[in-house]
Amino acid sequence: MKFNELPLHQNLLKGIEHASFVECMTVQENVLPVSLTGKDVMVQSKTGSGKTAVFLITILQKLAQQNAERQSSEEAPADTFALIIAPTRELAVQIEGDARLLSHGMKGTRIGCFYGGVGYQEQDRMLKDGVDIVIGTPGRILDYQKMGKLDFRKVNAFVIDEADRLFDMGFYPDIQRMFSLMSPKEKRQTMLFSATLSNRVRNLAWKYMNEPQEFEVQMEELTVTNITQELYHVSSDEKFSIMLRLLEKEQPENCLIFTNTKARAVEVTKRLQLNNYKAQYLMGDLPQNKRLQVINRMKSGELKFLVATDVAARGLQIDDLELVVNYDIPEDFENYVHRIGRTARAGKSGKSITLGCEEFVYSLESIESYIQMKIPVLWVDEETIPLVKDASAGMSFRDLVPRKEFGAKSDGRGRRESSRSPRGGRKPQGARTAKPKTHTPVHHADASVKKHPAQSSAVKKPHPPQKYRTGRPGKSYQEIQKMDLNQRMDYYKNMYMADGATSEPERKTVDSGKSSPPKTKGKNRSPRGQKAAGSASPSPEKKQTEGSRKKADTRAKSSPAAAEESRTAGKAPAGDRRRRNPAAGKGRVESSGVKKGQPAAPEKRPEEQKTQERPKKKGLIARLFGR
Repeated sequence: MKFNELPLHQNLLKGIEHASFVECMTVQENVLPVSLTGKDVMVQSKTGSGKTAVFLITILQKLAQQNAERQSSEEAPADTFALIIAPTRELAVQIEGDARLLSHGMKGTRIGCFYGGVGYQEQDRMLKDGVDIVIGTPGRILDYQKMGKLDFRKVNAFVIDEADRLFDMGFYPDIQRMFSLMSPKEKRQTMLFSATLSNRVRNLAWKYMNEPQEFEVQMEELTVTNITQELYHVSSDEKFSIMLRLLEKEQPENCLIFTNTKARAVEVTKRLQLNNYKAQYLMGDLPQNKRLQVINRMKSGELKFLVATDVAARGLQIDDLELVVNYDIPEDFENYVHRIGRTARAGKSGKSITLGCEEFVYSLESIESYIQMKIPVLWVDEETIPLVKDASAGMSFRDLVPRKEFGAKSDGRGRRESSRSPRGGRKPQGARTAKPKTHTPVHHADASVKKHPAQSSAVKKPHPPQKYRTGRPGKSYQEIQKMDLNQRMDYYKNMYMADGATSEPERKTVDSGKSSPPKTKGKNRSPRGQKAAGSASPSPEKKQTEGSRKKADTRAKSSPAAAEESRTAGKAPAGDRRRRNPAAGKGRVESSGVKKGQPAAPEKRPEEQKTQERPKKKGLIARLFGR
C-alpha cells in the first residue's frame, strides 16, 4: 500500500513526499487505516519498524482537519493539543525531528519538545506562544502540569511510545497520574506502542483506553533475522586489544559500541582516541546540549565511532549503521535486541559483534533463549585477524581520564573496574581492613598518674574477675555453668565466707564504746557481703533489740494515729525519728549506740555500687551508717 492511497490531507501528503515516504511498511499498512478513524490502538512492533510515522501521521491528520474547520467556521475550536511521551531525551528529540519533517507542508504547525537537563526559559516561551504537539519525557511534562502551564484536560490525542521501556525505568505511576488528570477516555484518542505487551501494559490499556484494537505486527525477536551476529569468547584483559583487531578487519564506516557502565564507556573512548579513532562517548551524565551535539555529529558522518550505555539504545536512529559492538554483554536480555536493533533498520542488513568475558558471560544463556537461536561463536586467529598494536596498553583508568572529567564522586557508581585495581589513586578497601580492629586505650597527658586498681579493672573490662583474699584460684565461668544449684551454693560459700567469715549477712552494729573497723583500700577491701577480719558477730541481745526496733517501726508506719499521738507528746515513732534525723547521714544516730564522729563504712567499689540497688525501705545498716 502507498501513502497516497490513504485518506490523508493534501498538506500532509506534501510532508510525506518531502520525507521520501512512498510505500507503507507492514505496521503502517495495518494500523493507519484504523488509527485515522480516531479509534484507540495498542501496537506491538519491533524497533525500527516505522511505528513512529504511524502516530505522527495520525496526529497531523487530525490537526489538519481542525485547521480546516477553523478556517471554515466563525468560532474557533477549543485550544487542544496532542501529547507524546517518550522514555528518553534522545528519543523525544528524534520524534520531534520526524514530526517537523512530516509537517513540512502544514504551515503554522507548532511543535515543542520538553525534557530535563536544560533550562526552563525556552520551553516556557514555547508554552506561552502555544503548542499543537507536545513531545517530552514524563518528569518535565509533570513539572509543567504542577506549575499550571499544561492542562491535561485539553489533550485530544495521547501517545505512549516505548511503553515497556517507560515502565522498566519506573514511570508506570507517572503514566497513571497523567491518565487520571485527563478528560474521559471517550473524549480522547490513545495510542500505545511497545516492543512487548506485558501484563502491566495490557492492564494500563484495559483501564485507561477506550476499547483499543490490538496489533501484533512483528515480534521483537524477529529483529535478529537480518543481522549477522558473531560472538567471541575473550578474557577481560585482552578484550580491548581483540576489539581493535576486529575493527581493523571490518573497517566500518560507522560503529556503535555499547558498554554496561558509564566509567567503562569513558575508558573505551579514551583508548580508541589514543589509537587514532574518532570516538566520543554518550551517557546520561552529559549535559543535554553536549548529548545533542554528539548525536548530530554521528548522524552527519563527522563522528565515526560512538561509545554509549543502554540509555542510548532506544533513543538513537542512525541511518545505515554498519556495525554494533557489544563490548559488554548486556545484563538484561531484552537490551541485547535493542542494541543490535540500531543496525538493520527499515529492512536493511547489518552486523553485530559481541565480546563475551568472564564478567558478563552469565547473561548469554538468557539472551539466546530470548532470541531463540544460538549466536555463532568465532575464534580469533592470527592468520585471519592480524595483530594490532595497542597504544593504550598498560595505562590505568586514571592515566586515561582526568579527575575533572570523570571525578571522584562518579568513580564508584557502576565502576566494575575499581574492584580489580585501585584506579584513580583511591586506596583499596583491603588496605584499610588489613589489621583487625582492636580497642586502643586513650593516653592522657599525665601518663605517670596510675589509676586505682579497682578503677582500672572497671574501665578495661565491664565484669572483672573476682579476686579473693585467700589467694585461692576461682573456677572459670564454663566450670561454674556445669554445676547444679547445690554445687554452686557450696562453691560460693567456700569462696565468699573464707577466713572465718560467717554465713549471715553483714551487720556492722558497733557498741557505743567500740570503734568501727578501719577503712580498707584497694585489693585489701573485703568483697561484697564479707566482713572485715577481726569483726565479731552481733550478740543475741543486739539481735533481739534490732528485732524489737523493726516491729516498732512497722507498728508506727501502719498506725497513723499512733504516729500522731507520739508526735503530739513530743516523741516521734522510732521509724520517723530515724528517717527525719538530719544527722543520720553522718553516723550520729542516737538510738543506735554509735558515738558521734564515728568513721563511715568503707565505700563500695564502682561495680558493686552499680549492681547493688538499695530498696525504698532502708535496712538496719543503712540507717546506722547513713546509706
